[in-house]
Amino acid sequence: MIPAGSHKEDRKRFVSMADIAKKAGVSKNTVSLALRKDSRVSSKTSQKIIHIANQLGYQKNPTMAHLLVELRKARSPSFKATLALFNANKDLQAFLRHPTIPSYVAGCRRRAAQLGYALDEFWLYDPNLQGNTLNRIMTSRNIRGAVVIGEMWNNHLPEKFMCIWENFPCVVTGVRTHNPTLSFACVDHHALAMQAVEQAIRLGYKRPAIVIDQIIDQLVEGRFTAGVYIAQQQLAPSSRTRPFLRVNQAQKDISLFKTWLRKERPDVILTLYNATRHWLESLNIQIPQDIGLIQLEWRQQKPEWAGMDQHNDLVGEAALDMVIEMIHRNERGIPSSPRATLIGGTWVNGITAVVQE
Repeated sequence: MIPAGSHKEDRKRFVSMADIAKKAGVSKNTVSLALRKDSRVSSKTSQKIIHIANQLGYQKNPTMAHLLVELRKARSPSFKATLALFNANKDLQAFLRHPTIPSYVAGCRRRAAQLGYALDEFWLYDPNLQGNTLNRIMTSRNIRGAVVIGEMWNNHLPEKFMCIWENFPCVVTGVRTHNPTLSFACVDHHALAMQAVEQAIRLGYKRPAIVIDQIIDQLVEGRFTAGVYIAQQQLAPSSRTRPFLRVNQAQKDISLFKTWLRKERPDVILTLYNATRHWLESLNIQIPQDIGLIQLEWRQQKPEWAGMDQHNDLVGEAALDMVIEMIHRNERGIPSSPRATLIGGTWVNGITAVVQE
């Protein structure tokens, strides 16, 4: 005997895209795009199709869905839309010659190519580029959203582009901005600093310390020094060190660093700067025999350093994904509840920090 209601369940289970397309009065391809939240289908049409699919009890076949995803990966992606990359650094050539910004750009470009998006680049400090002008350019080129790359002064975006932040989905890389606060993607600075200290302790170091300029630490809202402070709590109070925050001043007066070094007596230093190594060497301090060095932003250009890879290229990928998701959800403007995507760093072995006997 067939249980009551089983025919109804079967009908729900085997509802096809063709059934949805017929009731919605659209093509089967439009249904497929709408169910994948593709930006080529308008928000109104997508909502109608999804509503009908829910009414009919449509359910994806997970095996077929996975197969289709793999087939799409194997094909060259077709063009979907254009996005903008905003250089928010005061250096016009920051996308090429800045120590870290090119990694973000590389991640954005790689992800855009994978997903079929074109990228247009703009320099926000171009004296000839005003907010209204940029707004007209983006609208005329059908640019759907933007990723903002570059260290913003005091975490503030240029005010003259407020019309962009209000009218387009935008995501910032590297830092959290203020006035306005936009959604952002960055490395988890706090966890990265904690992990670096914990790794130093595992290597046998007893007095880890951080050398970072106060302005940079403030850009990331103190997350570098806070991570070091928290990780140091596993050490005896007598082994905890204070940070050196006067890097800019020490570039002109190394005695500031020398005084701190003599007072804090670190056996390993966490830093962002090659200058720290030069200072130690100028004081006839051998690395790593006398003091170890851990680079908090490890780069392939300096492979001999031990340190933390921030994976800024993955941050760029994540930022692009966030913008595309916002486009699919038809979100634009300054978010009332900004989202954050944090990327974890990984330890890289090097000769500047070694196991202590």
